[in-house]
Amino acid sequence: MDPRVKEHAKILVEWSTEVQKGDMVVIYASPVAHDLAIAVTKEVAISGGSSVIVMQSEDVMKAYYDGASNETLELFPKHLNALFENCDVFIGISAPVNTKALANVDPMKIIARSKTNKEINDMIVAKRWVGTIHPCTTLAQQGNMSLEEYRDFAYNAMLIDWKNESKNWYLMKEHLERHDDIRFVGPETDLYAKTEGRIWIAGDGKHNMPCGEVFTAPIEDTVEGKIYFDIPLLQQGKVIEDVRLAFEKGEVVDFSAEKSEDVLKSIIETDEGSNKLGEMAIGTNRGIKQHTLSMLFDEKIGDTIHCALGMAYPDANGTNQSAIHVDIIKTMKEGEITAGDEVIYKKGKYFYEM
Repeated sequence: MDPRVKEHAKILVEWSTEVQKGDMVVIYASPVAHDLAIAVTKEVAISGGSSVIVMQSEDVMKAYYDGASNETLELFPKHLNALFENCDVFIGISAPVNTKALANVDPMKIIARSKTNKEINDMIVAKRWVGTIHPCTTLAQQGNMSLEEYRDFAYNAMLIDWKNESKNWYLMKEHLERHDDIRFVGPETDLYAKTEGRIWIAGDGKHNMPCGEVFTAPIEDTVEGKIYFDIPLLQQGKVIEDVRLAFEKGEVVDFSAEKSEDVLKSIIETDEGSNKLGEMAIGTNRGIKQHTLSMLFDEKIGDTIHCALGMAYPDANGTNQSAIHVDIIKTMKEGEITAGDEVIYKKGKYFYEM
């Protein structure tokens, strides 16, 4: 086993989720992530916890959608609910075999299942949890790299001293919380929102591995303006490109995408909260050098911002409810971020770099 797998597992268990003696741990993993699942199981045991592994794959999900009627999609999974009700820690490990396995599934089926499982997802994010990837051939191909190149890319972003690296991100949190609003300005973009009473969170690897973002939940009905997202994203097995959104009183009033606009439409129309922003965030991880169509990495790239349609995280004092949370990213090298009268980012530098 690559020794970096063991180091990765140690960070997930000791730093991200802080597994303690007696903890019940659910490890949700792809079969391709078998090595990391083994290493995490061992680290959980060393910490005195008990783990159970749930293996999941895109082809299994495809089979479910192919066979499921509308009635089945609305059937609440009581057995899965019982599992998460009785766990203290959730560790999710993604290592897809085929990221396009769901490309031909009716998007409304995926949305329906998201609505059915919302209660379970809400329960998970209220616990100690972390999501990560295990480097694999599929993700390497998606990022236009060899497997060895992708392993180096991924581990360089994850196997760091998170306590030390996150110091500047906590400094940014402090500065943002001195003000009551946030504004993103750049090419085809001028987006504003109030943030009074909301908490800015420094992503220090506790929930995402890797991390490196500073984010909040905007006051829902104060989001105004327009934004152009130039970095593509992968949703429902399809790549969405060149997304443009316009907001009035917090709601999407106009949208477009150069590619897969139908998927974007289905996301926005999911439910009552899916046409509002649940998150506005600043990417700060300069160790991630390129986008790879993996949101776990892409949304943390330095010199970027991102917004998420749908659910707001309660930790940020957000109130928007939705079955979805879909992040979309914009490069900001030609842009500016301000909070109140303070410049947070300009000309490719954060305030602590100026």
